[in-house]
Amino acid sequence: MTLEAKNAHNYAYEYIRNRILDGSYKGGIKLVEERLAEEIGVSRTPIREAVRRLEQEGLIKNKRIYKPTKQDLLYLYEMRVLLESYTAKKAARNMSNETLNELKKTIEKARQAQGESIYIANQRFHDLITNECQNPVITETLLRVRTVFYLVSLSIDFYKRPQIIDEHEAIYMAIKDRNEALASELMVKHLERDTDFTISELSKLVL
Repeated sequence: MTLEAKNAHNYAYEYIRNRILDGSYKGGIKLVEERLAEEIGVSRTPIREAVRRLEQEGLIKNKRIYKPTKQDLLYLYEMRVLLESYTAKKAARNMSNETLNELKKTIEKARQAQGESIYIANQRFHDLITNECQNPVITETLLRVRTVFYLVSLSIDFYKRPQIIDEHEAIYMAIKDRNEALASELMVKHLERDTDFTISELSKLVL
């Protein structure tokens, strides 16, 4: 791939991805290569490559913007529970004092923030814990899964989920105290409450 072709591919990828994540391209809509090529100002080849890459990330499925079903979300939450309970345990074992301070700051930011800024601070909290597992396969998997949940958050006010910041603080304290079992247990309960809230809010939209 030439530099020019690579730049066109990266530009198309970033363009489409950003519009998926900012809600401009709604879940379920079909992507048409010809229209995208005209809109972005590139040929169809970089569009095709960008779509393939976004399919690998889970943002596109069968040429449509991915719109997860209730069952899809339950499967994804089940994966998160398994993986993030493990990363919380590893964080309690390995997290440095410097990263602990960063973790605490995400909680402070979330308490002071409003709207989507709360969601962003909370995502940073989970990212810091995930990074402590030092396993690139787990990290990449959770990144893809959380991207899907970000799409879902565009439809519901996830930042209004009750007790979410308090639960993060309890997890933080368990990690700070190097209590691996408690950190893992609290993460499981936290994600189970996330599951219940998300499914409940999406059910309201259907109604």
